Amino acid sequence: MTSEKFRRTLSGRVTSNKANKTVTVLVERKIRHALYGKYITRSKKYCAHDDDNQFGIGDSVLIEECRPISRTKSWRVIKLLRNRSDKLE
Repeated sequence: MTSEKFRRTLSGRVTSNKANKTVTVLVERKIRHALYGKYITRSKKYCAHDDDNQFGIGDSVLIEECRPISRTKSWRVIKLLRNRSDKLE
C-alpha cells in the first residue's frame, strides 16, 4: 500500500504577489441558490507558497493543500495554468 495522502487542489487567479515567496490566489466557485435556482459566484482568497517568486498578478494557477507554512499559508502553488499575457492577446 502506498502512504500517499490525498491533497485538495483548487484553481484560481493570482491577485497579489507583493509578499516575499507568497501569492494571494482568488478562487471563485458557482453555487445554486436554494430557493430561486440562480447561480451565484462565491469567492475566497488563499495565501499560497511561491518558492521562486515566479507568478505574477493575473496568472491562473493550480494550488494544493499542504502542511501549515505560516499562520495564513497552508497552500502551495503547483503549476501555472495560464499566463497573464495570454489573456491580453
